[in-house]
Amino acid sequence: MQFSFNYNSLTFILLIVFLVCLVIQLIYHWGFFSKVAFYKRNARPKLDEELEPVSIVLCARDAYEYLVELIPALLKQDYPNFEIVVVNDCSDDDTEEYLKDLERKESRVKPVQLKQHLNFFNGKKFPLSMGIKSAQNDLIVLTDCNCMPVNDQWLRSVVNRYNNRTEIVIGYSPYVQKKSSLNRIMRFDALQNGLLYLSAALNRHPYMGVGKNLSYRKELFYRNQGFISHYKTSVGDDDLFISQVATKKNTEVLIDAEDAILTTPPSNFHLWMRQKSSRYSTVPQYDNGARLMLSLFYASQLLFYASFIALLALCAKPAFTITNGAAFYIPILVFFFLLRYGTQLFIYHKASKRLGEKGLLPGLILYDFLFAFLSPWQRLMGRMNVGVE
Repeated sequence: MQFSFNYNSLTFILLIVFLVCLVIQLIYHWGFFSKVAFYKRNARPKLDEELEPVSIVLCARDAYEYLVELIPALLKQDYPNFEIVVVNDCSDDDTEEYLKDLERKESRVKPVQLKQHLNFFNGKKFPLSMGIKSAQNDLIVLTDCNCMPVNDQWLRSVVNRYNNRTEIVIGYSPYVQKKSSLNRIMRFDALQNGLLYLSAALNRHPYMGVGKNLSYRKELFYRNQGFISHYKTSVGDDDLFISQVATKKNTEVLIDAEDAILTTPPSNFHLWMRQKSSRYSTVPQYDNGARLMLSLFYASQLLFYASFIALLALCAKPAFTITNGAAFYIPILVFFFLLRYGTQLFIYHKASKRLGEKGLLPGLILYDFLFAFLSPWQRLMGRMNVGVE
């Protein structure tokens, strides 16, 4: 049996692009994402006397409706010694009154009241800095007002990840599950993003974390002068700081469904797109290795689908034929497509169970196809600072 190749044809070039992107995608799934999917940690849980004091720090601006649910849940954490530092960032609602009343009743709640904004610090970097400064303990655990721990063991799980050389613990924060297509799209995006930054950390190249479920030492924060190196950027209090201070030796991950922090999803598509564009605006400030890893993943994902569609459209002029004239072009393309999809389905199934994501696999191929084209658009909007506040 002999193959006849059309070396100068457009279809042959597209076929090479398709196969190269297929190989790259398989490497990402088996070489990187599989570390999250099959992650196992067998460390001995620390005894109460081994658990050092913790300061939970969060910033609130007009977040009264979230605080009345979050603070009681945090106070119920099964942990021997912790405080909750809440920075009221110039709120106009009932946040200040609620925190003052709570402070009188609960000694573990430490409000920090801010009355005015500072022009040289954008976003939540200044209030977060004030919260960290006000914290009594060296071990800082961060979350947001619109979040909720899955259970009362969250703090123990975070601190159990610390050892003698650990200075940072990076966790996962999925969106609350709701019955809507937009919710599933947002949760798939969170899952894919989580696979990228968590697998990078497991491969000893941490480049970001999310402030909804993040911990680091206060000493590390001040040793690196906090957010000074990127204070002009309104976002990046989590990912840019971690990108700046994380190393292959000082970072651990928090990967288990029961250790997640649930986040209230944005109310509409426009708001979510603004948040995503803001998040992507920080990517150009990552180190070269992180930028290359992200660019290669998104580019190969986009070109994989684009070249597959183009090859199907050009099937009348296949890149190769068998000598008897029968074209096995489409079946072979479909085989390679299904090879990648089967790999993704297997890895994402395992990773979803590990991270506590449910109900995403039936629409996996649709969500993946959507983000192959949507993610580059969001990154472009981020580079143009669209949606950055």
